[in-house]
Amino acid sequence: MTMLRTLITFFALFLIAGKLLAATEQHKLEEGMVNPGYVEKPAWFKLSLMELSDDVLEANEAGKRVILYFYQDGCPYCQKLIEDNFGREDIVKKVKNKFDVIAINMWGDKELIDLQGKETIEKDFAYDMKVMYTPTMLFLDEKGKIALRVNGYYYPDKFKAALDYVSEGMESKTGFLSYYKETRAKKVSGSLHIDPAYLQPPYNLKQTLKTNQRPLLVMFEEPDCKLCDELHLDVLKKPETQEAIKDFDVVLLNQYSKGFLVTPDGKAKRISDWAKELNIQFSPSLLFFDSLGVEVFRTEAYLRTFHISGAMTYVSSGQYKAQKSFQRYLQDVNKSMTEQGIKVDLMK
Repeated sequence: MTMLRTLITFFALFLIAGKLLAATEQHKLEEGMVNPGYVEKPAWFKLSLMELSDDVLEANEAGKRVILYFYQDGCPYCQKLIEDNFGREDIVKKVKNKFDVIAINMWGDKELIDLQGKETIEKDFAYDMKVMYTPTMLFLDEKGKIALRVNGYYYPDKFKAALDYVSEGMESKTGFLSYYKETRAKKVSGSLHIDPAYLQPPYNLKQTLKTNQRPLLVMFEEPDCKLCDELHLDVLKKPETQEAIKDFDVVLLNQYSKGFLVTPDGKAKRISDWAKELNIQFSPSLLFFDSLGVEVFRTEAYLRTFHISGAMTYVSSGQYKAQKSFQRYLQDVNKSMTEQGIKVDLMK
């Protein structure tokens, strides 16, 4: 089955009415027309000459650090960041006092000089920095190294914790998730959304892969997680995600658990140790392993139905092998759906 037929067959299930927010590479469609989905960035963002090492030095001199903000037009999560997070006075004050924010278009052609002094353009730099989602924010230290990477949207309380974590230089002392767990106003409690269809303990993921010979989806979460609730009580109950998830064995793990499991490569480990080894920084994080136990893709961002279902079919269809860019894959999906007269609400 060709790629186009695969996409059309699956996404014909998506009978979602709504406004299609198409991601594009330019702000302007033509003179005087603003691209649909474009959100004006705050005026206090730095007007950078896009020589990033110089930006880091200038921030150092002002007692600040740099945030590289990767965006794309038509991105509802970027809009949520700009309107919700940067619409709050307390967050804006904290950012302006402690950081210089530089916006970089994930698909842009603007020239820049990267942190190693190489001349490049925005979209190539985004690819080099392994930007898979928007918004992505790279918090840089005084040497231009990444102190914290934020993939996707964080709700205001967690976003403020990220700002504090980096501005206080905590990256040299502890991981962000440990910091957030200790400093959050509401301590972790409650339970995970364990579905009877998921794998049940004891977890021997290597044996599961060997027996079932199909891909594995590992969901790392934590109790009392608003985004985890949203994922299980809403997104995973949609017909398209219920259909897509059937192609996987699924295991849901508490990333802080001291319980043991056997990993896909056959090693017995504490779940919390495995989560640290995998550098889990976001709840929920969805990690996809092929039938041989190799991680081939992950989502670690605030995503709604279209993107979660798209990630599942990206892996199960094998398209991740041919198309290395998940965002390009989704653009192909959008194109094929549009040709079929199917519209999608990216925030549904």
